[in-house]
Parts: sequence; structure tokens; C-alpha cells
Amino acid sequence: MKQSVVVNKSEELKVAGMLKTLLSKINFTLPRLDGKGLVRNLLIPLVSIILFVVLWHFGAKALFTIEADYKIQKALTEQGQVAADLMQACIGSGDISCQPNTLPSPAQVWASFNTLIADHKVISADKLAFREKTAAINEKRIAQGKDPITYTGRPSFVDQIFTSLKTVFAGFVLAFLIAVPIGVIIGLSKTLRNSFNWLIQIFKPVSPVVWLLLVFMIVKTMTKDSNQDSAFIISFISVGLCAMWATLVNTAMGVSSVDKDYINVAKVLKLGPLQKVFKVILPSSLPLIFTGLRITLSVAWMVLIAIELLAQSPGLGSFVWEEFQNGANDSNSKIIVAMFVIGIIGFLLDRIMLIIQNTVSFNKNATA
Repeated sequence: MKQSVVVNKSEELKVAGMLKTLLSKINFTLPRLDGKGLVRNLLIPLVSIILFVVLWHFGAKALFTIEADYKIQKALTEQGQVAADLMQACIGSGDISCQPNTLPSPAQVWASFNTLIADHKVISADKLAFREKTAAINEKRIAQGKDPITYTGRPSFVDQIFTSLKTVFAGFVLAFLIAVPIGVIIGLSKTLRNSFNWLIQIFKPVSPVVWLLLVFMIVKTMTKDSNQDSAFIISFISVGLCAMWATLVNTAMGVSSVDKDYINVAKVLKLGPLQKVFKVILPSSLPLIFTGLRITLSVAWMVLIAIELLAQSPGLGSFVWEEFQNGANDSNSKIIVAMFVIGIIGFLLDRIMLIIQNTVSFNKNATA
């Protein structure tokens, strides 16, 4: 009986010690919610958001008034007072046919966002019904060695977001696979760095339009007799080639600036070339490599929109261009929605890369 009591007490002490350690870690990691921190991290950003929305609202209202006055004045000059009065009454009634086409207000943008989400739900329901309707037919076609029947309806706004994300990640992976190995090889040799520096400096500032045209020439020839999606291939290769230069330069710089003491240790340990690269050089170069990758991902996301717009491939760039060409009353609002979505996704991608960089890097100083 006494022995079990001793055992229970020891277990309680062990649990208490574990809880104490856990609580000490929690207290260490949680930010202090003091008054200054609350104001700096929560209140001031909230006030800036409200100020931005208010300025946007009044700016849109002022532009609306200018455009409305211009339309009324134009009707008065060209058709007379009656037409001007009719135009003024039409604008005041909120009729879509005569509303000024200018910067939309925050309320209009929010309404367009809800419209796009509702449209996505309708299209998703149509896709589900199509899959259920063609499931049996597609099973027979696949059994016969034929291609299944696919949904060919228009993509929703959310579908185009995922298409852009798929394209940018494919381009990012391509940039990584090209830039890191070449950067390591160039960084290991001063002769190679001097030999290829001119090539990097010439191709690094080339416009996405030029890369798109170059890739278009090559891919169209290579996939002439193929059933592959050439628009996707052209887009992600163009994105990768445009965005890889920051990673290439930073990798070469990181490898070339590895501490000589580490290299000497590798020689003492008689590590082979590959062992030296993977166990000494790459770990030492990780901070600069990830800085380059972070820049590459940001550049990839920026140039992707322009490339999709020019190549007319599915995605957010194509969505923006179609709405601009459409010229409907809510087109401007939808373009603003796309602008915010593009900016938010770009910010989130940068934060994800920052978290990965701080996790894998030996440099424990937090990177902003």
C-alpha cells in the first residue's frame, strides 16, 4: 500500500514538472498583451484600414459626381435640356444603363465579391451535375481506351484563382530546379562565375512579354502533335524563366561566401564533393538561398498575372482582361475584387516562405 502511494506521488511530481515546463514554454512564446503592444499591433492597423475605406468611399463618390456631371453636360450640349434632365433622373434612379463607369465604391466591390462567390456556387453545382450525368458514360469510354468527356463550361472566379496558384507553383518549382543547381555550380568556381556573369546580367532584366514570346515559339513547335495543355505549359515555363534569377544570384553568392573554416573542416573529414555540398555548403548557404526563393515566388506571382493576361490562358490575369473587355457596369468592381485577391494571395505566399525560411535556417534571428 505504501509503495503504491510512493509511486503515485512520484507520477504526480513528474506530471507537475511536465506541466510546469509546458507552461513556461507557453509563457515564453506568447506575446505580452500590454497596452502599447495592443495599440501598435491591433488598434493602429484597424484605424488605418478604416481610414483607407473612408478615403476610398469619398474618392469614389467624388469621381462618380464628376463623371455624372460630365454625362449630364454632354447630353445638354448635344441633345438639349430635356435630354439632360432625363439623364440626371436616370442617374439618380440608379438605373444600370446610365450609371457613370468610374472607380467603384467599397460597397459596390463587396457586392461584386458576393456575386462572384454566388456564381462559383452555381458553376460548382453544374459541374457536379455534369459529373454525375456522365459518370456511367465515362466509365465505358475509359474501358474502351477513349478519353472521358470533360466539363467545358466557363470557369468561376474561384476556379481561376486555383488555376493561377497551380501555374505559379509549377513555375516556382521550375525556377528552383534550374536556379539552385546552377547557382551551386557557379558559386563553387570563381572562373564559372566570371564566365557566366554576363549571361545572368543580360537575361535577368528581360521583360515577361519577351520570355512569353520566346517560350511560345519553342513550346508550340514541341507540342504541335500533342494533346497536352500548351497554354499551361507556356505560362508556367515563362513564369519560371522570369522569376528564377534572384534565386540563381543569391545561391551563387551564398555558396561563394561560405566560411573557409567550414571548407577546411570538410577537407579534414575527407568528405567527397557531394558530401561537402550537401553537408557543409548548402546548410551554410540556406539563408541567402531562401531569400532568393522568397523574392522568386513574389516575382513569379507578379509576372504570372501579366503572362496570363497576354497569353489568354485561364487564371486571374485572364479574368481581369475579360472583365476589362466586357465593359459591364460591375466590371470595374470585379477588377478591384481581383486586385485585392491578388494582393492578399501574394502577401500570404510571402509569409509562408518567411515561415519556412525561419524554420530551416540556422540563423535564428527573425526575418521580417
